[in-house]
Amino acid sequence: MKKILVVNGPNLNLLHKRDSSIYGSLSLEGICEILTNKFVGKAEFSFRQTNLEGEVVDLINYAEEDGFNGLIINPGGFAHTSVIIRDALELCRLPKIEVHLSNLAQREEFRHVMITAAKCDGYISGLKEYSYIAAVYALLEMLSD
Repeated sequence: MKKILVVNGPNLNLLHKRDSSIYGSLSLEGICEILTNKFVGKAEFSFRQTNLEGEVVDLINYAEEDGFNGLIINPGGFAHTSVIIRDALELCRLPKIEVHLSNLAQREEFRHVMITAAKCDGYISGLKEYSYIAAVYALLEMLSD
């Protein structure tokens, strides 16, 4: 069974309070529950959420050492601003996929530039909770190759 670290950045702890037409109707806990139930016997997840940039960096830096096989990251707004998270992703040798609940191409211009996604193996945007599900499917395929 593969161990997957799912890192969620700022404000995702308040997902249940955000615009459901953009982010979907599930809380972050609801998304975690769907992934856990959908991939029973295929993946073991560790879900982390933090509003602190340095904590995101630490999670990425120690993911391999902590025995994870792959990484899914939703850096939230840090996707557009964080050079240090980008650098941590570049150093991380694990297969990694960036996800976003909202369709960033349909959002404000400043959200169109994702500096962190360039250091991931791929990114999925705009499918609400299905972004995470698609990322797990892709990551498991990548890990089986």
